[in-house]
Amino acid sequence: MSGIRLVIRLKGLGHGSWAGFVGRLYEARPGAALVSVLLLSVVVWATFGALVWLAFDVQRALPDRDELKNIGQMAQTTVIYDMDDQPVFFIFRERRMDVPLESVSPHLIRATIAIEDQRFFQHAGVDLVRIAGAAVHNFRTGRRLQGGSTITQQLARQSFLTLDRTLRRKIKEALVALSIERTFSKEEILELYLNKVYFGDGYYGVEAASRGFFGKPSAELTVAEAALLAGLVKSPSTYAPTISREKAVTRRDVVLQAMLGHGAIDQAGYEQARQAPVRLRNGLHVEEGFGQYFKRQVQRELVQRFGWERVSEEGLKVYTTLDPSLQREAEKLLEQELARIESRPGYTHTPRAALKTAKGEAPSYLQGALVTIDPQHGAVRAMVGGRTFQESRFNRAVQARRQPGSAFKPFVYAAAIEEGYSPTTMLTDLDDPVLTPEGDWVPEDEHRESTEMTMRIALRTSSNRAAVRMLRTVGLDTAMMHISHLGFGKLPTVPSIVLGAGEVTLEAMTAAYAAFANGGLLYEPTLIRRIEDREGNVLYEAKPRSTRVFSEVTAFIVANMLQDVINRGTAWRVREAGFRLPAAGKTGTTNNFNDAWFVGFTPRLATGVWVGFDQPQQIMANGYGGEVAGPVWAAVMKAATRDDKANWLERPDGVVGVDVCRVSGKRSVDGCHYTEVVLPDGNFDVRSMVYTEYFREGGEPTETCDVHTRPPFFDRMAGWFRRDDGSVVRGGQVDRPPSVVPPPADEEASSQEARPAPPTAAGAEDAPADEEVEPEKPKKRGFWARLFGRGDKEDDKKDEEKNEEKDEQTDEKKKKPETREDEERNRPDSSQRP
Repeated sequence: MSGIRLVIRLKGLGHGSWAGFVGRLYEARPGAALVSVLLLSVVVWATFGALVWLAFDVQRALPDRDELKNIGQMAQTTVIYDMDDQPVFFIFRERRMDVPLESVSPHLIRATIAIEDQRFFQHAGVDLVRIAGAAVHNFRTGRRLQGGSTITQQLARQSFLTLDRTLRRKIKEALVALSIERTFSKEEILELYLNKVYFGDGYYGVEAASRGFFGKPSAELTVAEAALLAGLVKSPSTYAPTISREKAVTRRDVVLQAMLGHGAIDQAGYEQARQAPVRLRNGLHVEEGFGQYFKRQVQRELVQRFGWERVSEEGLKVYTTLDPSLQREAEKLLEQELARIESRPGYTHTPRAALKTAKGEAPSYLQGALVTIDPQHGAVRAMVGGRTFQESRFNRAVQARRQPGSAFKPFVYAAAIEEGYSPTTMLTDLDDPVLTPEGDWVPEDEHRESTEMTMRIALRTSSNRAAVRMLRTVGLDTAMMHISHLGFGKLPTVPSIVLGAGEVTLEAMTAAYAAFANGGLLYEPTLIRRIEDREGNVLYEAKPRSTRVFSEVTAFIVANMLQDVINRGTAWRVREAGFRLPAAGKTGTTNNFNDAWFVGFTPRLATGVWVGFDQPQQIMANGYGGEVAGPVWAAVMKAATRDDKANWLERPDGVVGVDVCRVSGKRSVDGCHYTEVVLPDGNFDVRSMVYTEYFREGGEPTETCDVHTRPPFFDRMAGWFRRDDGSVVRGGQVDRPPSVVPPPADEEASSQEARPAPPTAAGAEDAPADEEVEPEKPKKRGFWARLFGRGDKEDDKKDEEKNEEKDEQTDEKKKKPETREDEERNRPDSSQRP
């Protein structure tokens, strides 16, 4: 009965209706009609359910109110500033720099609205008029050429949604846009959008894009520049001027046309902007390689303190100690000097220029590293960890631990000074072996005939035997106690430690040397001065931490001894290279010439240089630290100190200066001023063996020189004859062979240090005037003065009269032109350097 009633009702609906059709179908085939009704019900209910589920799913995926408020929390670029607070490096996940809307050029705001959303200030987040117009346009053309997304919808998509083109995403986008419009003002939405949108080349936001493409803040953009940036948003990879300038200009002109049509510019402004050339200047990308080792070390410290997420996203402001000018010079000069080493005749390895990188791995070639530190605060002014960061990111300045060779000796001598010894302490019995678990040990050394020498001479000539004797005299445990405060980490307690048997970093070595320039205070090397969040709140401020490792007296005396190394010792090439300011330092060379070091300082800067291979191997035969690393140091320090004055360290209280004999180490006597020595070529010369030595107050010598005493009359007469042992006595002055009392520039060198040769005559003329530079050669005394010991004043008075007469005769001769024979006779012997 129910089926009959259903048929009657369906029939009553008329033949033209769908229900009437079902009624007729049921009358003809009742089973099929019931199936159709059931299917229809399923479709209706399924559609309804899908809509309900979609609405629920979309609603669930929508951001809540708190998430909407945090829409402006975007990944920010961390900016690293130099010592003068100028930006030099950037760390970012997205290269972005937030700016308020008022700091954005009005031209860019108008250009963005004109090309992206002309009804931005009229709609409520979704522009139905624009959507309809885009649909009609796309239907007529048969292609999807126009989109209807507003600026608010784009912001919603970039902040919360994916880029997939589905109905579900479009619904979400519209709903999120409506929520954003209810939460923020139009100006806030525009600011969020301009700081978030991607412009290509890794630049997010208008500020990063403006600085990246044009090298200027977004507030300074011209109409043409603003139009070009606004045009990039549609397709950054297509229109980026760094990819295709032609396409970028074409797109810019489209934006200018839109601005003209929207009333953002007039016709004159439009024509002027169209004619403007595109001038790109990257303001965010530093030149290739500049400061990358320094930056990476700063980044490493930041990540250790804050974690990578915070460093790469929160836009920290990091103020460092970097001197960018010095950093550039250091990188350039290190590469230049290493290339010069590679071009030397004795260099047998393949130069870097002839090698190519294979499979992303750097080939093995000569490497170097450099660190420059301000001794007063420990501020690192420059750091070069290798020849090129692109080929090797391993920072040899802080990550590599290598043996420093003789560059470690000053710390043992400093320990000796602390324990009451002085620069004139005589080190004797140099050939006595050292008892070790492996048996007796005597270090290798050149000029083994020297059996004693003062501490000053031992350090200047880098004698290995004398250094080991010094360590034995002080005591290994005592020396290690002093050395343990220098920041090297764990070192082996063995006698060979004085020769650099322990492994250290270049940064630690440079900081330790800086303590000598800073009165014995060691500062921990510092790269970061201050860290702020993007609002300017201080998160960290460095408080330089110092440790007193040596007394002021010891630091000054050791620094004075180290001046000798540069002025007349194993680092003589520093002077030959043209570095003239007062300075101190020490060379270092390891076994087989695998590592070359030079670490030195002026009162203002301490610089350390290391040269070698990553896998230890011989640099070259006779590749001493003074020959290889010294010229690098000189070149960099010349650039770093070109405006400095010739100042040296102030003498602290508790230090006294005494005139002593360079040979005996005792207080000088008259004879010490007039010592006639035998030169290596057999000629004679008069040298003063007197210099000013510094002592701890109360520790100065009381004995006088017993080498240059004045013998009786007949002894002086007999002294004109040469002795069997090769020494000569003239005028009562005992002159021993050069190996015993040589000219200061010809002192012995150790087996691991270059034999020092004095600077050229020109270099000597320009040498800085300090008490340790070679004293002025005294006037030779006359025959009767040498024989009878006539007083200096009487001798000088008579000699002065004779000299005046001779000078007049000499002046007359000078007026006459010299013959070729005269020129040859008067030409100085190049083999004899002053």
